[in-house]
Amino acid sequence: MNAAQSLTERIGPAPAPVLPEHDAIALWRTATADDIDTIHGVHSAADAVDHPTWITPREDVADTFELSHIDHTRDTIIGFAADGTAVVFSSAFLHPSRAGTLTVHIGGAVHPDWRRRGIGSAALRWSHARARQQLAEAAATLAPGEWDLEIKVYAEESTPDVIAISEPLGFAVERWFTTMVRDLAQPLPTPPAVDGATIVPYSADRALDVLAARNDAFRDHWGSLPSSEEGWRKFVDGEFLRPDLSRLALDDDGQVIALCLASVNEADWEALGATHAYIDLIGVVRAHRRRGLAPAVIAASLAAIAQAGLEKAVLDVDTASPTGANTLYEGLGFTATERSLALVHRL
Repeated sequence: MNAAQSLTERIGPAPAPVLPEHDAIALWRTATADDIDTIHGVHSAADAVDHPTWITPREDVADTFELSHIDHTRDTIIGFAADGTAVVFSSAFLHPSRAGTLTVHIGGAVHPDWRRRGIGSAALRWSHARARQQLAEAAATLAPGEWDLEIKVYAEESTPDVIAISEPLGFAVERWFTTMVRDLAQPLPTPPAVDGATIVPYSADRALDVLAARNDAFRDHWGSLPSSEEGWRKFVDGEFLRPDLSRLALDDDGQVIALCLASVNEADWEALGATHAYIDLIGVVRAHRRRGLAPAVIAASLAAIAQAGLEKAVLDVDTASPTGANTLYEGLGFTATERSLALVHRL
């Protein structure tokens, strides 16, 4: 039996998903680029209840319509009430990496006014079926070898209904993540000097070098897959990344060996109740760990954020990170606030 056959057996039957049926939904259909604002509208209504300290930018939704590995006309479903109100959306996106793991991420939301009627369950079942179809289609193209197959759903701790509707489909909670906040009015740590390393701001000419460092640094992190250049460019060339607040560590040869990338979305300031920067990525390439590079780039970035007049810095951390990130961030003055979780269906 070749690898593709064994994968096919593991995935099982994976026909195209059938549009759901629900008494409260007058129309189900897949999405097009004309639905960016429709999807973002449901996102915003849900965000205000599920995680009121931050909102999903419209740009994040729009970006997904430009990525080559996503086809919303097959990957996203929207449900509308009889008066045309968008009530729910759900998406299944197969990650483009083929580095030993096939991962589909399911995301979506139900407008808070329409919850606890089984609408979310119907949409999730559709996306789960689409995810299985995506895995089957990808498996047919793979060379022989060992492959992990997984479908993931992320949710806020404040939305336990997600667990209830996911578990019957084979999902189980595997990981918890914590949001941490640093009050920049408190004394800041002094960026420690590290022999053989120079701390510099991020610059666009280093984008691909930083991508290579990011992919190396996160190779042993739970759930992390290599970022593609296409997706990376969306992030680093987008309107939210702040190079002036981001810091890199370079070795004596000018190679990127650590990174701390920060972004600013002013639309989140009112929600959090403070001006702030979000630290998107912190990483140290594996050959240079345990040299104090992480606290060096973080402290340098915190100093830049404070000098820019912002009040807080925010980040999210895997509570079981292999690098002991929780302890590191606590030592730098971050305190835990909200939690989220990851549910995984492994095939």
